Amino acid sequence: MRGLMESTRSRPNGPVPNPALAAFSLFGAAWVFVLVTLGAFTTSINAGMAFRDWPLSNGSLNPKGWLSDLSMFAEHSHRLSAGLMGAVVVPLAIWIWVSETRSWLRTLSAGAVAVFLSQALLGGLRVLFDYLRIPMIDTSLGRLFAMLHACLAQVFVCMLIAIAAACSRSWIENGIPVGSRVRRMGRWCCALVLVQLAVAAVMRHSGAGLAIPTFPLSSASGALLPPVWSFPVAINFTHRCMAVVLSIALAWFALTVLFDGGAPRGMRSGASALFGLLCLQVLLGGMIVWTTRDPLVTTAHVLVGAITLATAFWLTWLAHRDVVEAEGGRP
Repeated sequence: MRGLMESTRSRPNGPVPNPALAAFSLFGAAWVFVLVTLGAFTTSINAGMAFRDWPLSNGSLNPKGWLSDLSMFAEHSHRLSAGLMGAVVVPLAIWIWVSETRSWLRTLSAGAVAVFLSQALLGGLRVLFDYLRIPMIDTSLGRLFAMLHACLAQVFVCMLIAIAAACSRSWIENGIPVGSRVRRMGRWCCALVLVQLAVAAVMRHSGAGLAIPTFPLSSASGALLPPVWSFPVAINFTHRCMAVVLSIALAWFALTVLFDGGAPRGMRSGASALFGLLCLQVLLGGMIVWTTRDPLVTTAHVLVGAITLATAFWLTWLAHRDVVEAEGGRP
């Protein structure tokens, strides 16, 4: 009892670990990858327009035949998983608002709800406006919304990772005295991964995944540059160039964490995992071309990309832990 009183006196206004809240936030951070996987698979089999209405599917929460038709199953499963995501992120935000003393965490949880609602709206607009063609760029308004939907999903992933980390006991009780170089490298890497995922979203929803049908070189004759250029070829080649830049940056970031004297064991393990994810992602990128865009391989590539971003962001967020807590959430 005396120890508890002394702890309370030494940290009168500080956060107190809440195991139930931590577990619930961790579930939300894990479930978002189910949502990403189902969305990626839906796009990979071109099932985004399996239903022409929204928010219902063929006017129902249980559309006829959705369990036996792959396209309908993929799209409706994605919608159902999004519904469950909403049933997690909204109560999570309410829980944080009523129990947390950290104003920045309350604001972050409210932001996650706002991003989720924006995501739901973009998903609906992708369906409702697919019929509007934009001849200038040879696509539909719905597909442009799909690109924004895919990009914002990655931001949502990072927000849930940040909330789950901030609710954990290790975050609350332990400082992380890493150097400024780790923080700086982490910010750069997160920005680069987000740019790469945005390029990938444009490429996928433009049907440009096989615009360059060879890998790792850009032609059957072994040329480094594509022999013929078009928008699909350009966006595909940009994705490949960004992959080279990211391979260097993420490997450098992982080494920076590993050699930082203040990095705890968890961060060092995360840095090793980041390097492994990078290698796997490059392999999956090549396999997409070699298998002529197999849906399962393509889905895995999108999922590993999201996990790579989450890992890089998690390491960066942990590196900013002391700054965030000291300055009220401003890294």
